[in-house]
Amino acid sequence: MAEENQSCISHVSLGTNDYERAKAFYGRVLKVIGCKLIMEHPGAAAFGKAYPEFWINSPFDSKPATAGNGTHVGFAAQSKAEVDLFFKEALAAGATADGDPGHRHDYGEPYYGCFVRDPDGHKIEATYWDMELARKLGMA
Repeated sequence: MAEENQSCISHVSLGTNDYERAKAFYGRVLKVIGCKLIMEHPGAAAFGKAYPEFWINSPFDSKPATAGNGTHVGFAAQSKAEVDLFFKEALAAGATADGDPGHRHDYGEPYYGCFVRDPDGHKIEATYWDMELARKLGMA
């Protein structure tokens, strides 16, 4: 029997205007949460833990890539320390801060995360959901 993919999303793609820079940025930052380069095609790279979940690519229509207003990609971390390191590595790799690591109580007490803008301006997030705390609070 094949292993069931627990995610409801097949993959997410973000466009870039500097493919090599984006590939290096995401290679460095996603390594923190256990992701690696899974596959690559000319102008496109897929990262994930076991399958290609997150793609960066030059736009297929050859027009400039743009960041979506109200759009962001959240990456799952396994601890608060991973969120903190994700933030640190992202800034060191050229991102700009858009929400320091910490609790966002509006999202629930078990939530801990950070937000950055990648070098192309896309908003990305690393988040840790404390399942133990969620169970204690009756949220899981």
